[in-house]
Amino acid sequence: MQWTLEVVVVPVSDIDRAKAFYADQLGFVVDHDTDLGPDVRIVQLTPPGSGCSIVIGRGAVPPMAPGSLQGLQLVVHDVRTARAQLVQRGVDVSAVVVLGPQGQREASAEDDLNNRGFCFFADPDGNGWAVQQITERP
Repeated sequence: MQWTLEVVVVPVSDIDRAKAFYADQLGFVVDHDTDLGPDVRIVQLTPPGSGCSIVIGRGAVPPMAPGSLQGLQLVVHDVRTARAQLVQRGVDVSAVVVLGPQGQREASAEDDLNNRGFCFFADPDGNGWAVQQITERP
């Protein structure tokens, strides 16, 4: 049996602000924005190329404190290019860093970033995201 993770609920305080951030700044595709009245609204967005979407909303989503979700991770083939795109779109994103036995340090041009290169950002509510470079998988 195959098990797939297809939706992650991201807790936000302002649906329209979050939708604009994820769609306009991160480039996520808006799959649907379903408004079922004053108490229920569900917006589903998907990162380009991803099989997993995020959902923001009210009423039909589990109650969580806005900004409480940490450690969400996007995977790309080139973290430097991904970071440059985020900067160009106005996202406050960290420098590219390398994780290794000595901890975390800023990446140099010579570093092999496969599985070790990251940058980090947060959405307007403080939900924390990482972008990891994976160019080869075992």
